[in-house]
Amino acid sequence: MDVQEVLQWADELLLTKTGSHLNSLQQAVLAGVWNSQKYREIADEYHCTEANVKRVAGTLWQLFSTELEEKVNKSNFRATMERYYISNNNVGNNFAQSKFYGSSINLCGENRHSGEATQNRSPSTPSNQKAKKRYDFTEAPEFAPLYNRSNEITRLKGWMLDEKIRIVNLCGLPGMGKTALARELVEQIKENFDCILWRNCTNTLTLQCLKTQLIEFLAANGEIQLPSLIDYLRSHSCLIILDELQELFASGELAGTYLPDCQDYGKFWEQISRSPHNSCFLLISWETPTEIVSLERENRHCRSLKLGGLGESAVDILDSKGLTDSDKWGELIRIYGGNPSWLNIIASTIQDLFDGSVDRFLSYPSLFLGDLESRLQGYYQRLSASEKLVIRWLANQESADIFQKPAELALSDAEFLKAVQSLKKRGLIEKVTGNGLSLFAVQVLFRAYLIGGGND
Repeated sequence: MDVQEVLQWADELLLTKTGSHLNSLQQAVLAGVWNSQKYREIADEYHCTEANVKRVAGTLWQLFSTELEEKVNKSNFRATMERYYISNNNVGNNFAQSKFYGSSINLCGENRHSGEATQNRSPSTPSNQKAKKRYDFTEAPEFAPLYNRSNEITRLKGWMLDEKIRIVNLCGLPGMGKTALARELVEQIKENFDCILWRNCTNTLTLQCLKTQLIEFLAANGEIQLPSLIDYLRSHSCLIILDELQELFASGELAGTYLPDCQDYGKFWEQISRSPHNSCFLLISWETPTEIVSLERENRHCRSLKLGGLGESAVDILDSKGLTDSDKWGELIRIYGGNPSWLNIIASTIQDLFDGSVDRFLSYPSLFLGDLESRLQGYYQRLSASEKLVIRWLANQESADIFQKPAELALSDAEFLKAVQSLKKRGLIEKVTGNGLSLFAVQVLFRAYLIGGGND
């Protein structure tokens, strides 16, 4: 018995239980554990975090434990499989009869197959047949409620389908519904692309790993290997969605500052936007990469859409929660910036503590943040030291002129302006007009958090 037979069996088991084949990280985990590798060694070879390897392994051990009706873990995995191979006829037959598609394991690529793709694929597609469309939504979220975003969807469709924009950046504060919007958008336009791949950056997806995953996915039909990723993007009409892109950025730094292992993404975006091809990258993030801002200003096949609040249409959320005092709903929506996630959370709080009365909630002596406080704190902790100084100064005023920087603010003029610019990129401050001047003010809810003691 060898590891390939184990992978065959595991692949068929996963397909039966989830509708998806083993991806290459799962293959790497099983092969590595079989060969007595430590999780850290597997992670190093795969170019991902040890935590990611442990998470994937834990899911596999749980699946195997359920199937074999005994506890399976890293320590006993090989011994358990060898024992079952020898003693259990059914499992032995499964091992023997399984047909494993592909004999090599790429320890960085994701070699994933969506349900749609694998049902239409065969291991050896004849070269004279047109390749099937391939969609990989294994990391895409389930469909979530999408409020009135028809204008945004229309604009994004125009960029991606009509103008053939190569990089579309969808940004905005957490909770605005960026991922839900992207999921609905992709569903509506998927027939316009040959290949679609959805990836999350929550485990620090390095550029080399992303490239390997893309090439592996795009070359899945046994085509002649092309020289580079750009060549694949030229030969296919691809849509690549990268969600949670802010996870590639360092916490405690100015907005858009890459982690050490992800700094090569900057040049990658420039290459993608400047090189002619038929594909589109859809980026979803709290923060906009600096290169994207520059490329957009140069009109280099790059567009950004900052997703704002719902405005008046947010009343549907409050109505669905059974809140009263509808004449006060507009004020509640303004305070929470029309953010659908924030409004859902605070609406539940109003029901729990104020019997659904928005008037009573707003009449409370101070604005109660409730379960939102921890979320705001997490966002605040991402700020650089200079941003924290500036935003605390701004929060103590309704609005401020950046020419009135106080002397006690221990920042040079350049550091001060960089911090202001970074806070604006994050959506935490906004321009307001006063006395004919362009002033800056902190977002209402975040200001309440800071005044209420949200600081270091």
